[in-house]
Amino acid sequence: MAGVEGRVALITGGGRGIGRATAKLLDSRGTRVMCVSRGEKDLTETGFEYSVADLGSPEGCAHAIEETEQRLGPIDILICNHGIGSAHEKVLWEQQPEVWSESIRVNLDAPFHLSRLVLPGMVERQYGRVVYTSSTASLVAEHAGSAYNSSKAGLLGLMRSVAVDGGPYGITSNAVLPGWVRTEMAERSARQEATDRDITTDQVWEERAALYPPGRVATPNEVAEMIAFLASEESSGVSGEAIRVALGSVW
Repeated sequence: MAGVEGRVALITGGGRGIGRATAKLLDSRGTRVMCVSRGEKDLTETGFEYSVADLGSPEGCAHAIEETEQRLGPIDILICNHGIGSAHEKVLWEQQPEVWSESIRVNLDAPFHLSRLVLPGMVERQYGRVVYTSSTASLVAEHAGSAYNSSKAGLLGLMRSVAVDGGPYGITSNAVLPGWVRTEMAERSARQEATDRDITTDQVWEERAALYPPGRVATPNEVAEMIAFLASEESSGVSGEAIRVALGSVW
């Protein structure tokens, strides 16, 4: 895919899971990749350029953008892939306000700040690709996940706003909606569910796999392939779309 060669991509949550898979894929296609995360150990293991930043604050978002541009150049591709899961959440009437606030701050506010900071340069250069990792939970809410569900649904509104505002300047904006993917974040929720239900983690994953026609969950690489396409020049006709990567299931 020639449409990412020589481009600069900032990938948040790039130290593991879908983010790392995306970084590897884009790097293999000639993209200059910057991975951002709070955990330096995971980042050092990627082998890519990286920036340690807490994206839960506007200052952390600005640091990630500034470091990327100083070290690699203007950002052509922004992939907002970081996030907090829902393993620690409770049903709405038992949900602690601070849990809600943290999820919105990290899952929704940070993508806003990152997008706001990269878009002026993209507008000036008349080119940009913005991709958000949302979730099927943005369309079909999961039980006891009000903060996660709402933050991921809000991300779709942000994505569509960027598509409308940036469209006249050669900028596209899309979201990828993975179903269950066996990442570290999903493993935490599986362990919590197994504890709550007094079953094994393997049983949780078996039940999750049964939700999908192929009888398995999606892989990080399958999600990364969709992200890489949306990050490419070849995806110029696709913008404002929320695309499931869920093996034919709605969840």
